[in-house]
Amino acid sequence: MNTFAKSYIHNSSRAKALILCAAVIALTVLLFVSICVGAVKITLSDLWNIIVKRNKEGSAGQIFYFVRLPRTFAAVLAGAALACSGTILQTVLGNPMCSPSVIGVNAGAGLSMIIVAAFFPAAAGFAPVSAFLGALASVTVVYWIAQKSGASKLAIVLSGIAVSSLFSALTDTIITIVPDVKISRIDFLIGSFSGVTMSNVLFAMPYILAGLFLAMLFHVDINLLALGGETASSLGLRVKVMRGLFLAIAALLAGSAISLAGLIGFVGLIIPHIAKWLIGYDHKYLLPLSAVLGGAFCLFCDVLARTLFAPFEAPVGIIMSLIGSPFFIWLVLTQRRRRVFD
Repeated sequence: MNTFAKSYIHNSSRAKALILCAAVIALTVLLFVSICVGAVKITLSDLWNIIVKRNKEGSAGQIFYFVRLPRTFAAVLAGAALACSGTILQTVLGNPMCSPSVIGVNAGAGLSMIIVAAFFPAAAGFAPVSAFLGALASVTVVYWIAQKSGASKLAIVLSGIAVSSLFSALTDTIITIVPDVKISRIDFLIGSFSGVTMSNVLFAMPYILAGLFLAMLFHVDINLLALGGETASSLGLRVKVMRGLFLAIAALLAGSAISLAGLIGFVGLIIPHIAKWLIGYDHKYLLPLSAVLGGAFCLFCDVLARTLFAPFEAPVGIIMSLIGSPFFIWLVLTQRRRRVFD
């Protein structure tokens, strides 16, 4: 390898590291903003007393520990999980239009959670597990339908839309016939962090961290899958096995996020594209950046949801839809010229 190539790789790696550091700094700033901003403001001096001096007395301490802290953790974890899930799906399925919300993964996770909450309330504590199983079933059905219809990129999107519509209709039906189901209808269907408790966060956290760890552990394999099935197979990759593994990881991440925040969308569609634009297609860097940007995006939208209509609070899913829908339209119009539906 010549000196120019080595210098290019070194500079490229340095640039990627700087972008990751900048994203982490932005996330850190948003963490403090999320904790301090709301109907009741928490000042930096309040934070010093609460965290350093461990003063839990007073309204600021109660709000910090029981409202802001779990809500902030939930937003970061859910955003990171959905963003990485979207990155994996776009690569494995070979379609930049894919995301957990577009191809029905979210809807499958939501339906599974509603079934458990409505008919097996004693098992409601296992929400992340049920959501994972529902998400896995959904992505498996979508991929099977797409394979049977020719495995085109258009078939994947259309199959996902059909499966998502079916599962969403079943979810609405169950909520209608079992009105006392222990899930807030609006918060769950639109997506919200307002009712999250620390116990919810601690229960979902191991699943999300495990999914993120596995995705980043196998970043070389997903880089090979990005080259296409035939090329990856010629390089010695067991394509079917690894594709199934990554689809399961994407389902685990999306399902765990849904168990925390409800059916929030567009994170898994928007963030992977922004991350690719910033850092390229190497998943060694792309997956960590997607996770950081996903958490930051969810925090940003949650802060907007709390402050835009104060003293009223909007579900965070509304803010994400207002941002994500124009992005989706733009993506359809621009990617159409690149024959993304072939």
